[in-house]
Amino acid sequence: MADVNRPGLNLLFLRDEELRQGIELLFFAYRDFTAEPDAMLAKFGFGRAHHRVVYFVGRTPGMTVGELLFILRITKQSLSRVLSQLVKQGFVSQRTGAQDRRQRLLYLTDKGAELERQLSAEQRARIARAYRAAGAQAVEGFRKVMLGIIGREDDRRRFEVRAGAAGREAAPNAAPGAVPGAASGPGGLTTGKIA
Repeated sequence: MADVNRPGLNLLFLRDEELRQGIELLFFAYRDFTAEPDAMLAKFGFGRAHHRVVYFVGRTPGMTVGELLFILRITKQSLSRVLSQLVKQGFVSQRTGAQDRRQRLLYLTDKGAELERQLSAEQRARIARAYRAAGAQAVEGFRKVMLGIIGREDDRRRFEVRAGAAGREAAPNAAPGAVPGAASGPGGLTTGKIA
């Protein structure tokens, strides 16, 4: 993190106008980032909550409902409604846990994996174009800014540890979505505290 007290450092980026512009940039970027997926989801009667579930279940096959609740920070009732629709329409399947039969493990079906691929394709392309245009140093600066905006330490740690562990494989018996060397929270999801 930059030392804001260092002599000669230009602090104009901390002026109110610059901060407001940062808020607006986030708004417009998010609006455009979600526009195409929103239109695709509307065809199924789905919204952004459905997109988030499909995305995270696709990223971590076999995650538990508890792990998903931990990431999304929504009520059980809201998640239940969204999951029920996705299961009923054949995008997500639920399996009983092998060790704990009370657990519901979530997986995308082939139909769900195809939806996730379509929803993420333009988003990945948009990010790739922006990264390519900005260059490696700007991408690292963007990453630092985004990590600084994320409010919860456990959520920030998820990305900090992942970056440090890039290229290494997870432990063979690690929980789905677990990060090597990190302690687990509800349902085995990384809490960000190093064990």
